Amino acid sequence: MLNRLEMVRVFLAVVDASSFREAANQLGTSPQKVTRAVQELERLMGEPLFHRSTRQIRITDFGKGLAADARAAVDNFDQLFMRAGRGADDVVVGRVGLTAPHAIGKLYLARFLAELRRQHPKLSIELTLDDELTDSVMAKIDIGIRVGTVRDRRFVARTVANVPLKVVAAPDLIASVGTPSTLHELKAMPLSLLLDRRSGRGWPWMFSNEESFIPEQPDFICDDPETELEMVLQGAVFAQIPLYLAEPHLSQGRLIEVLPDYAPRPLDLVLYRTRPGAVPRRIRLVYDFLLGKLGDQSVFPGVGLIGGAM
Repeated sequence: MLNRLEMVRVFLAVVDASSFREAANQLGTSPQKVTRAVQELERLMGEPLFHRSTRQIRITDFGKGLAADARAAVDNFDQLFMRAGRGADDVVVGRVGLTAPHAIGKLYLARFLAELRRQHPKLSIELTLDDELTDSVMAKIDIGIRVGTVRDRRFVARTVANVPLKVVAAPDLIASVGTPSTLHELKAMPLSLLLDRRSGRGWPWMFSNEESFIPEQPDFICDDPETELEMVLQGAVFAQIPLYLAEPHLSQGRLIEVLPDYAPRPLDLVLYRTRPGAVPRRIRLVYDFLLGKLGDQSVFPGVGLIGGAM
């Protein structure tokens, strides 16, 4: 059975996550254990902490007051251990293993991590670029970034932003072949096909209303998103690419979006830790740093706020 401090921490995780399932993912436990902890805290307090329905939960007025008091109490408790965590000179030392998709790693992470190392020069970063989930044990991964869903329940995963997908082409190509107004017209255009490096199969183009297709006779095929983008910029093909790749070129007019009304639901940008529970300070430092960077549109363009309009 959880002690009272642990129950309060679970309660605060639910408040921050806005769902029992998301809180469980962040805590590295099951939704059932989170539910039992909240129910026991409600029993001890003699008040409901959340209004529950089949679709959502909403914190009660009593719960809001308790959350404010509980957060202050937990913060004060955590201060007791900060001196031991810091060390005498507050220097962060050690290795942190990261994994991320190729494009995000090359275009953004190198810059972010260089900034972090200027602040903490004794921090050692080992970055593995992989568009699929990396074996965290074999690669000694502590933190990962993924576009899409992270289903491994051993990981503490958090969705930090939305990643829209855009169908784009260069102005010269559109001037030559025209602007498609339907998916049927799009299929007749010169298209690119991006391959899954592991399976060798093509990634489907996705659209609203759960529609999708894989180009039957693509004009260009490759397994690297940045190479595909370069072919689009050269006016050779249309492609469907994530906004974090397209945004700089869209804003400067080098690319034009087509069929915006057919855009699919954005994908999740997920930041995860491979260790549940308490983690070394160096890992927490890198995780919190990346959390701030990846959720900030001013430094990581091409993403949107969770649940917000683009």
